[in-house]
Amino acid sequence: MQTPLCVRPLTADERATLETGLRSASAFTVRRCQMLLASAEGQPTTTIAQALRCTDQTVRNAIHAFHQRALAVLQPQSSRPHTMAVIFDAGACESLQALLHQSPRTFGQPTSLGFAVFLSGMCLAAIQNPKVSAESPVSSTGPTVLQPKPIPRRSDYATRLHGSPPERDHDNGSADR
Repeated sequence: MQTPLCVRPLTADERATLETGLRSASAFTVRRCQMLLASAEGQPTTTIAQALRCTDQTVRNAIHAFHQRALAVLQPQSSRPHTMAVIFDAGACESLQALLHQSPRTFGQPTSLGFAVFLSGMCLAAIQNPKVSAESPVSSTGPTVLQPKPIPRRSDYATRLHGSPPERDHDNGSADR
């Protein structure tokens, strides 16, 4: 059986800093201090996790980080990903920028209002099919663009639910059934 994971023995300065951190305005710092002090008292990670209502992996991560970075672990690090997914390479970005500087009328769009939807369709097509580029010839109707569905009117819902409305007798205003 593996020995339970606990923090290394704390120095007096480290313990004082962790106890001071319990009164911090940052919730992140308070939680980390609670985890580390409880671990220093010998509590297992599962007990600490239940008391703090977090996962035991979160507690283990805090303990491992404390072993690596000491008290610097009390400050949150950036949550930004280390690597970014590249959707467009530099050439595709340049061609997209060139496309943005053209008139919408070049592509058969009467105004610039629908041009954003047109461009998003072009980008989607380029992502789905990398062989298509912004320089490829566009038909007079333009590429297939996903248009938003029209929002149905309330009367459309009523017709679907209850059928068509009854015919009205215009002479006396009553409905014929």
